[in-house]
Order: sequence, then structure tokens, then C-alpha cells
Amino acid sequence: MSERLSTVDTAWLRMDRPTNLMMICGVMMLDGQPDLQHLRSVIENRMLCFHRFRQRVVDHGFAAHWVTDAHFELDWHVRRIALPGKGGHDELEQVVGDLISTPLDPSKPMWQFHLIEKSDGNSALLLRIHHCYGDGFALMHVVNAMTDLESQPAIIHCEDLNPVSTPRSTWERVLGPVTEAVVDASRMAGKLVGLEIDLMTKPLLAMDMTKTGIGLATESAFIANMKPDSVTGLKGELGIMKRVAWTHAISLFEVKAVADALSCSVNDVLLACVSGALREYLIGQGDTVDELGIRAMVPVNMRPKGPVRELGNHFGLVFLDLPVDFADPIERLHEVRDRMTHLKHSQQPMVALGILAAMGIVPDLLRERILETLAANASAVMTNVPGSPDYRYLAGHRINGQIFWVPQSGGIGIGISILSYAGKINFGIVSDIKRVPDPNAVLNFFNAQFETLLDLAMLQFCTQE
Repeated sequence: MSERLSTVDTAWLRMDRPTNLMMICGVMMLDGQPDLQHLRSVIENRMLCFHRFRQRVVDHGFAAHWVTDAHFELDWHVRRIALPGKGGHDELEQVVGDLISTPLDPSKPMWQFHLIEKSDGNSALLLRIHHCYGDGFALMHVVNAMTDLESQPAIIHCEDLNPVSTPRSTWERVLGPVTEAVVDASRMAGKLVGLEIDLMTKPLLAMDMTKTGIGLATESAFIANMKPDSVTGLKGELGIMKRVAWTHAISLFEVKAVADALSCSVNDVLLACVSGALREYLIGQGDTVDELGIRAMVPVNMRPKGPVRELGNHFGLVFLDLPVDFADPIERLHEVRDRMTHLKHSQQPMVALGILAAMGIVPDLLRERILETLAANASAVMTNVPGSPDYRYLAGHRINGQIFWVPQSGGIGIGISILSYAGKINFGIVSDIKRVPDPNAVLNFFNAQFETLLDLAMLQFCTQE
């Protein structure tokens, strides 16, 4: 069976570089060590029911297709390794960083699990998967299909998603890939309107589309005229080696309490902590942060509400100016809140989705120029994905924690990922060793920033009492 990649998925396929691999990587921290054959059986029954994961990509240049791998071997995709040395946290970070720096084999389906045995009797399951297979929301759907709320669940039937490619209209087939790119972006954003609609008989709809069109034009001009991001130690030449780090999980209850006390959202609190952490890190590296702003590319989910109905990538991007020039943590938090409120009402995600769709069909040289331009406008990639509110089990073993790392595109050298799971917030960083050699330095500042906001929120609560 052969299916054509959407133009957006094709863009992610072709954005691979030796210095920035388009892999999403995540770790499940498991209680105990699953039997390898049992784990493979779970993956076979609960992940390979999604036909996409038996498929590899064949890229002919003018188009890329999903093709079923006639030589698929599950044993190659699910491997076991042991940690060197003491087999503790530091060794796990080292091994994960090495694997994140290692490209996937394009002659096979581009995903792989590594069951990593730790010296304390527990284990970590690392998933590496190419971004063209899906975004964070799609992959969380797959993780939930593989896992259970009980250690000994009843037999569960796993259902495939999108078993056939989206049918193309006559106009798309006649007008070719450029039209497909536009329609893909519109369809993914839920904005596609059939040609049979008579706008003259629907003035309110026409007015809404006019406003949307003006917003799209405004945001397109904004992105096109955006100046390159500030020059700091976060920008510069990249290498091929990455390093990862992650915090001890923080309480979602405490984050919500801070958000309520300081009149903002949970996401605002986390972004403010990231901004403060980067501020302190940059100061420590000798950068001047006064009157300095740095941008982060932030993915925005554009799937319709409800259950995930297909894999692939369905998100736009916004450019968030991080207020690293604000010294006061409360002022910095409120500035993040105001900027995010503005972006939530903008058309930037739709514009960015259209750019990604176009990147899937343009010649290599032009795609590289677009990618370089977008990457020059930001210093980091930041993403926030909601996970399960409850503990889950994989192959009978409880998942004690989950972390993932977002890939960076172009010349961006640091990625920051936030994942909620079982009442906790997990914060992970992946960085290029030429830009941020020790990502734990940023993590330490993040923890300190949150503790500061928590103390200020408690003080404000006590004052109100």
C-alpha cells in the first residue's frame, strides 16, 4: 500500500540536517524492568495496529510516499541496552544524548525503542521517531493506546487511524502540488470552505472570512519583515552532538496555585519560569540582557477538539518574545501573559502552517533559505503537551514519569519541552553542545525561578487572608 505524505509532513521529512535531526524523542521511566519479549508483544499488538508504523518513506524528489516495509523486523525496532559505569542518572543522560544525536535509518520505518536497564533495578524506555510520522498530540495518542490504567488490564482492541490517505478533489489533482499545499494547510487548520458556498447569501460568513483574510495578510507581513533574533550565546554555529537534561517533576497542583494567585494560566507560569531561567543563564555567560528580547518558536495545536483522528502534523507556530529583560519575576510573568494573549488571537499559527506546507513542495535551495530565515528569527523552540492525568502502565510496569525532547529546526540550538503527567510537570531540555554545553545549568535556574514564584504567590495569598 502506498500513500502520499501531506505537504506538511513532507516538509518535516526534508528539514533533516546533520546538525539538527527531525526526531521527537521521549522517555518513559518504568518501575522495574519489563521482559523484552513481552514488551515487543505489547508494541506489536498496541502500536503496530497503526499501519503507519510498518511503513517507510520513499522520497522521489517531486513527491514522498508511505510504503509498507516488505522486510519489517520488530526486533530491529525494539532493542535493549545497559547503561555504562554506575548506571545512574548521569549515565542515562549521556546515553539518551548520544542516541538523540544518531540519525534513524531511512531505509526502514523511522522509529525505534531502546529499553535501557538501570543499576537500581528500574528501566527507561526511549522512543526515537521521525517528526514526519506525527506531532506531539498524535504521539501521545499512540502512547495512550500502548499503555493502561491498570497493571493487569483486560484485552483491549486497538483501532487504526486514517487507514487511507485523504482523498484529493478534482481541482487539487488538476492544479497540482502547489494547490495541494494550500488546501493541506487550510484543511489542517479547519478553515477549508467548499467552493459551493455562496458568500453573497451568507454575509456574516463573508465578513468573518474577510477579517480572517486581513489577519492572515497582517501576520504574513509581520513574519516576512521580522528582524533576526538578538545575538547571544544561544545563536551561532551548531555541531552534531546534543545533550539532554530534565528536572525532577514539579507539582501541577502547585503550578495551578501560583497561576490562580497571580491571575494567569499554568502555561504563563511555565513560560515565565523559562524566560527567567534563560535570563539568568545568559547573564552567567556574559550576555547583556538589559533591553534584550529573545524569541522562541512555540507550536500551536490546530487539531479540532475531540479525540485524535489521524497521525501526521497538525500544528502552526507562533513567535513568542521572551521578556528576559524583565528583572522582576511578577512583571515578567504578567508580560508573558499579555504577549501570549495577543498571540492567541492572531493568525500567526495559520500563516506558519501555510509556510510549512509550502516548504514541502518547493525546491531544496528555496526550502533551505526559508528554513534559515525562520530559524534566524528565534533562539529556541518551546512546546507544551498535555499527558495523562493518571499513572499508566506499560507491559505491566508502572510509568513513574515521562519526558520528551522537541527537535530544533535550521540553526536553532536549544529545545525546551514541557509535559504534564500524573499530576506532575516534567521539564526537559535538549541542546547543541556548541551552544549550551550543559543544559542542566538552565534547568537549575528554572527550578529556582519556580520556587521564587511559588513563594511570592504564597505571600500574596497570606496578605489577602
